[in-house]
Amino acid sequence: MNRTLILAVAVVALLAIESTARAQINTVVVRNREGAATSDFKFKVLPSPTAEDLATKATFSIVAGERDSNGGDLEVLNDGRLPGGEDDPRANFFFAAGSEGGRLLVDLGQPANVEAVNTYSWHTDTRGPQVYKLYAADGTADDFEAQPAADIDPTTVGWRQVADVDTRARRGRPGGQYAASIFRADGPLGRYRYLLIEASRTEEVDLFGNTFFSEIDVVGSASTEVADASDPDTGITIVEAGDGKYQVRIDTSDAPDLTRWAATELAPVVQEWYPKIVEMLPSEGYEAPARFGITFTEDYRGVAAAGGSRIRGSASWFRDNLAGEAKGAIVHEMVHIVQQYGRNRRAVPNATRPGWLVEGIADYIRWFLYEPESGGARITARNIDRARFDASYRITGNFLNWVSEKHGQEVVGGLNAALREGRFTNDEWTNATGATVEELAEQWKADLQKAIDAEQDDAANN
Repeated sequence: MNRTLILAVAVVALLAIESTARAQINTVVVRNREGAATSDFKFKVLPSPTAEDLATKATFSIVAGERDSNGGDLEVLNDGRLPGGEDDPRANFFFAAGSEGGRLLVDLGQPANVEAVNTYSWHTDTRGPQVYKLYAADGTADDFEAQPAADIDPTTVGWRQVADVDTRARRGRPGGQYAASIFRADGPLGRYRYLLIEASRTEEVDLFGNTFFSEIDVVGSASTEVADASDPDTGITIVEAGDGKYQVRIDTSDAPDLTRWAATELAPVVQEWYPKIVEMLPSEGYEAPARFGITFTEDYRGVAAAGGSRIRGSASWFRDNLAGEAKGAIVHEMVHIVQQYGRNRRAVPNATRPGWLVEGIADYIRWFLYEPESGGARITARNIDRARFDASYRITGNFLNWVSEKHGQEVVGGLNAALREGRFTNDEWTNATGATVEELAEQWKADLQKAIDAEQDDAANN
């Protein structure tokens, strides 16, 4: 199985389910838009539905909810036959119009190594996208219930939640042909006999929001294949971090060539570093944004900027810097997402929030904690004359790193809390270190000069 390529596309939902070690569960979603979809269900990245998977001989049953009488019976989900068009109700299974959805049970008959669960749908409108939760069980738990009623949380009766799938687009018409694949990047999803799909309606504007499910495949170890995805479709990458506490939506729909990078390289950085940044920058009673978005657009002309719960990045700049500063730039902007220094602006309208310090904290975390080996904020003989503690960005980041090394990393945390709470004054420096910021800056410059002199002496002697 070509695992690297599955990671390359539209949605990556990093969902932890293991009690001892949290494995990465990935959900990849691709879509053939209206006009591009055919009855062959061919996708650039994921395989077409098959009649040779584990689900072919599985037993499907409705645990909660009611089948819509205008749709097909449960057999349409695993018979390998596909709808002939975009509005073919009898070839799709869907829950009753006006209902909130329901639960489908898939019984494989015996435990099996499940590599992936693939779900397919097709409709001209809101019945095209998929919204569901996937649970799995081997059936051996003492409290296991194979058919949990709608009001019972499956995780309380022997099930594990594997994924939370939502293929709805943020903009544009929802119609089209969708494929979602749930898998683990480092091995099978697990050894399971039972799968439970809890489907929800995709909208509440009218009665017709329940997904047209065309086929559900359960892929075993021997039959998993994925097509080449060197040029994937536009997509969304959704990253869950901090044991599911935080969710980050990365939108590369305006720059599809960045999708692979977003899924395989940026997503793991976001997953690891957003919770770290939250932990680094606490203050009493404060909760960092649980959800925020990162969008790459062709019309943004800077590098990147953060505001509220949104980061915008220049697709052209990131395209040119994927092998260099790209990921670090997003780490810098994630610091701004966590800072939220304007949250008390109304309560403390005259609060002091020096811009050089705001940006300096972000670059301190980026250059000295995230990528210290890069040396991107190093001060040398060429720029020491221009180095001021309040020069902002990298230079202030260097100053803050020096202060942290001399007086402890809690100094930056204290400055952050004072800025966020609107009580910052220059006394914060004295209270934390026993010296004014000007005195600290003088000592910093002296130490920088000593280090530069030592380097030059070493170079002269070698």
